[in-house]
Amino acid sequence: MSEIIKTEAVVLSKIKYGDTSYIISLYTKGLGKISAIVKGARSPKSKLGLVTDPVNHLQIVLYKKDTRELQIISSADLISNFTELKSDFEKLKYSQAIIELVKKLTVDHEVNSKLYDGIVRILELLNTSNEKPNILFGRFFLFFLGELGYEMSLDRCSSCGKPLDPKDGLSFNFSTGILCHVCRNDKAESYIFTSELFNYLYCLKSRKKIEAQEKLADNAITFLESYLKYHVPDFKGIQSLQIYK
Repeated sequence: MSEIIKTEAVVLSKIKYGDTSYIISLYTKGLGKISAIVKGARSPKSKLGLVTDPVNHLQIVLYKKDTRELQIISSADLISNFTELKSDFEKLKYSQAIIELVKKLTVDHEVNSKLYDGIVRILELLNTSNEKPNILFGRFFLFFLGELGYEMSLDRCSSCGKPLDPKDGLSFNFSTGILCHVCRNDKAESYIFTSELFNYLYCLKSRKKIEAQEKLADNAITFLESYLKYHVPDFKGIQSLQIYK
């Protein structure tokens, strides 16, 4: 028997199904990531076809059945369609990257209210904040890594546990993390970790205001991509950032 569920959701993707319907992927507050069918949404008279576009923030009502792969959306009301975000090329690019990460790397039906709130918050910031989109995305990326279980320590050496001081010289090992100037000599596969990159990531994580050069912000995203690729071999990088170049 179906259960009627009301929850908030962010639309991750939308594809045509049959002659009149859509299948949408959603990250919901109460159910985690799910797939659902929106019947008749492609009819000219249906408002559901308009409000269920990717990136939109919705209040939905669905018929949930545990034995069913696709849940059924009965209604959806728009909370925000992030108009400013969608009219700005850079903001749109990074919002698509956020949606891509969530869709590809979260587990179906695993509820994470902190992650849900983080997704909504970053989309709101991209929509309204004057902070550069690549800096906002970097903040979300670090947060997202932590929610996946791959949080990067920026306070202490990942080998000896002593406080990190970028002035002494740091290096990075993908399997262990950031190493102090002493421990880096013990790791055959380690890479120089510049003080500029370290300080930038530290500011991202601590939510301090940043006035970073464009190249440094982009290099930080590339580094975080490489870090995620190491820990998730099936992850091949953020395609949205390549498409929108």
